[in-house]
Amino acid sequence: MLFNPTLAAIGLPLNPIVAFTVLLLVIWLVPPWFERLRLPGLVGLLLAGVILGPSGAQLLDPNSETIDLLSDIGKLYLMFVAGLEIDLVQFRQKKLRSLGFGAATFLIPLMVGTAIGRFFGFAWNPAILIGSLFASHTLLGYPIVRRLGLTSNEAVIVSIGATIFTDIAALLVLAICVAVNAGDFSWFGLSWQLGSLAIYAALVLFGLDWFGKIYFQKTGDEEGNQFLFVFLSIFLVSVGAQVIHIEKIVGAFLAGLAINDVVGRSPVKEKVEFVGSVLFVPFFFVGMGLLLDLPLFLETLTRSFSLTAAIVLGLIGSKFLAAWIAKRSYGYSWNEAMVMWSLSMPQVAATLAAAWVGVETGLLTETVFNAVIVLMLVTSILGPMLTAQFAPKLPQIQPMLIKERVSLWWENRHESAIEENEFSVVVPVSNPHTERLLLEMAALLAQYEDGSIVPTAIVPFSGSMDEPELQVALHNGKQLLKQAAQWGQELTVKIEPLLRIDSDVATGILRTARERDASAIVMGWSEEIGLRSRLFGNLIDSVLQASHCPVLVVRFIETPLQVRRILVPVKVLTPQAIRTVRFAQLLAQIHGATVTLLHVCPGQTPPERVDILREAFTLILQEGNADFKIEIVSSDNRVDRILEASRTNDLMVWRSQRRYTVAGLTASDVTTQVMENLACSMLLFGEPQVFGEMG
Repeated sequence: MLFNPTLAAIGLPLNPIVAFTVLLLVIWLVPPWFERLRLPGLVGLLLAGVILGPSGAQLLDPNSETIDLLSDIGKLYLMFVAGLEIDLVQFRQKKLRSLGFGAATFLIPLMVGTAIGRFFGFAWNPAILIGSLFASHTLLGYPIVRRLGLTSNEAVIVSIGATIFTDIAALLVLAICVAVNAGDFSWFGLSWQLGSLAIYAALVLFGLDWFGKIYFQKTGDEEGNQFLFVFLSIFLVSVGAQVIHIEKIVGAFLAGLAINDVVGRSPVKEKVEFVGSVLFVPFFFVGMGLLLDLPLFLETLTRSFSLTAAIVLGLIGSKFLAAWIAKRSYGYSWNEAMVMWSLSMPQVAATLAAAWVGVETGLLTETVFNAVIVLMLVTSILGPMLTAQFAPKLPQIQPMLIKERVSLWWENRHESAIEENEFSVVVPVSNPHTERLLLEMAALLAQYEDGSIVPTAIVPFSGSMDEPELQVALHNGKQLLKQAAQWGQELTVKIEPLLRIDSDVATGILRTARERDASAIVMGWSEEIGLRSRLFGNLIDSVLQASHCPVLVVRFIETPLQVRRILVPVKVLTPQAIRTVRFAQLLAQIHGATVTLLHVCPGQTPPERVDILREAFTLILQEGNADFKIEIVSSDNRVDRILEASRTNDLMVWRSQRRYTVAGLTASDVTTQVMENLACSMLLFGEPQVFGEMG
């Protein structure tokens, strides 16, 4: 058995388990440190790879089968997630302009990069490959424009849509360059390669889309099998790419686009992205760091400084020229052009993966690869910085929501119901310490709508019906329901207790709510945030994702009957956000309370934008009958400002929102950060996915 000298000193052989353990420690510890320094977490992973690799402590061997396998999986997953995260709905809205800007931000950098390659003595094939590295981009600045509520801005939509064109085109150029490099060039061979690629792409994009939708319809809520189907699709499509001599990352990206339309915004998509962002994609970046030859990298920055500078400045300049052309062609403002430039500048996912493929196939030298690393570092920092600088200056688009009243779920339900259904609230009961508070919250709604409460004790069991454990669980459930009936009499509300045996608690809650045609579900907050709950979802996640009616997740410090000051943080004006405000106003009307709407905008937000936001918020709140206040504060730390405002309020109401990933790396979860330090009671308002998207 071979021993690594450094590990042997402490008695640890460099076997796969040790290597995997070290990788997990790096992925767990390093990215949060770099994010606190306002640097991308992937930069930290690259640096960790350098430190742990042959150029540093020599803890990990980049040539080992373990590292090679994990890095390859990470590379495929990275490109798959890049395709999965592209918003196809927004692309279709402005597809012609997206294709126009996509062509400009692809062709201009391609030509500039090719010219740079030729100038520094590269043959045509590697020079064109260098140009293709310039052509793609990664939307690292998207969370910034999303936070500002600018995803409906045309320039932003066009920039996002252009990603589809640039990534596909850049990967096609890569595939052709690799194919040409593999054998003698001929026009017939090139035509055959392009033809087979076109047929393969059509089979993946349309065939996998068609089959995937059928499979998801047949499997219903079997998320485990659906996840395996998606996971298997990545590698089957990648193997298919290799069969026709196409680089496998092209197949992974096409698989992402095909699966994108299949999974939509389902829970399976979030789990697929989570697995990639937590495990596989970080493996790839650490693997790239391990392969980085530090002496050669430093030599590149000194002896080959002109090549590195040409690549970095050429990319930045060519992307700017493409944004300027879009400005002139489509009549955009300078601020919109600068946002398009900043969004299309970062070179991370496709660029780094394609550059390494170029090195592996002998098309590119390690000097070029090191220059690409510098390019990635510069653009991944500069791009989001420019987005943060210019995005707040874009005009706020008045949403159509302000022009027409946004109704709550049960208001629409009553209007469209064929026959009158009684308003009912399902309340899952399992904890005697929080049962009373949940019933009080449900009673407020039921009394206001002249409805009833359905306290539900779910006994999760799938074994024999004569098992002793089942008898104990049924007895405990009956005790909870007996107590709920007594409290219902005190609260003067109609109570319909229900005891149910089901395969699991979430399924039991959802089926009960659907069978009773419930108007809402009220359940308690869970502190379960471990790895298993993040991967497979906890009880709250499962109910929020599949419920047919709104779900109110509550954590009360004191009785809801004493709530007098309600805080509603609003990030973006959307139908879902306005319905959350409407619900808070309903609670305030019941209590005689005051609603404070809080919006935290970036520190550099211009005063005129603040005035527009205040006017929009005022229009929304004026439709309610409760007293209200509007607080708009400028800060780059949204969590701290929300926590500060919560100290002077009794209850915070906000909307359930899923995490978003960029280039396979998980973004910060504001909900979790706030919940860890929140001083007042909390109500998380989640609504049916279909209703939320239609609004």
